[in-house]
Amino acid sequence: SQWKNEECHVNCDCGRFLEIGNSVFMQYQKQADGSLKELSQKNVDFGGGLERILAAVHNDPDIFKTDLFLPIINEIENFTEKEYADHATEMRIIADHLKAATFMIAEGLEPSNKLQGYVLRRLLRRSAVKTHLLRGGLTPIPAFEGICHTVISIYPDYFDITADRDKISRVVVNEMVKFGRSLDRGLKELGKYTPDQLNELNAFNLYQTYGFPYEITDELFMAKGKKLDKEKFEHVQKVHQKLSQTASAGMFKGGLADHSETVTKYHTATHLLHQALRDVLGDKVHQAGSNLTSERLRFDFTYDKPLTQEEIKKVENVVNEKISANLSVKVTTMPYEEAIASGALAFFKEKYPDRVNVYSIGDYSKELCGGPHVAVTSEIGKIKVVKQESLGSSLRRIYLTNV
Repeated sequence: SQWKNEECHVNCDCGRFLEIGNSVFMQYQKQADGSLKELSQKNVDFGGGLERILAAVHNDPDIFKTDLFLPIINEIENFTEKEYADHATEMRIIADHLKAATFMIAEGLEPSNKLQGYVLRRLLRRSAVKTHLLRGGLTPIPAFEGICHTVISIYPDYFDITADRDKISRVVVNEMVKFGRSLDRGLKELGKYTPDQLNELNAFNLYQTYGFPYEITDELFMAKGKKLDKEKFEHVQKVHQKLSQTASAGMFKGGLADHSETVTKYHTATHLLHQALRDVLGDKVHQAGSNLTSERLRFDFTYDKPLTQEEIKKVENVVNEKISANLSVKVTTMPYEEAIASGALAFFKEKYPDRVNVYSIGDYSKELCGGPHVAVTSEIGKIKVVKQESLGSSLRRIYLTNV
């Protein structure tokens, strides 16, 4: 045996031993004073991992060669055109993460930057990075969908085959497409880093610009011989947040280049545009910034795909209808909490003072704002969307001018 003369023990991680289960002997109950009292009924709890028991039955310590994983591994081999024997670590990560993600999505989770949604996002994005490194790219994206469908086929009694397939396909493909847009650029940027540039600041830049979670960047840096310091990374992140809050003082005023008549009209138009986008695309749309000059209105907002021409036309029509309706623009000063309770929209919550100005445009729009506005909407004049752009994952930008 290859282990014949090796000094190791059952807790050694050299690979000689595989834990397939463990027994917990429940005999005592700890009292408030720290003493132990014997239970009236004593139990033995056996904790056995199903995959590990299967591995033992197969007489092969690799759980990824069991029936619960091997079909997924085979799908990954076909997609990447690589052999499991040569790339076991990467393929195990992809199989494990996408299997977990499939179950999470079936339970109703979607990727986000908070709580369980962030765990799901990290699983999907780490799978994307590993797949990208194996293939040299992420296309065709639907292959991830196929891997998740293989997971469903292994557990047919757990999933609603039709509904869950459709839901999982939508969530996985959407997340991979969004992340894939920046993954190529992020990895290229990483490839340019010198050893001195493998630092916490650039790790944050990869997170901020390309959506690389800290754990992914840490792993990529480790492959280059650099271990990140989580505390330093979090310090860089906090410094950035403080700078952003300072810079946002201008955003609170609407990103105005000046207070000219045209810029004031455009500033009022952002309120109508914001509400119109929510009417047409849904309440998930939130303002992410704006910049106004005498030539055009630029508006940034959260949305995860390009607007269709039909959607753009609907937004234009809604805004122009409200402009033609000659709605009055009124301002009320009130406490911030009262303003939020009244239904006013606010999107830079940590940046508002205790008392705020709430601008109401007829019964159509109500927002917290600090910039100048026209008295009635007809002063704005008819508008037209002239261009839209992507700002990366889940952010869009559109440009408007007067007709």
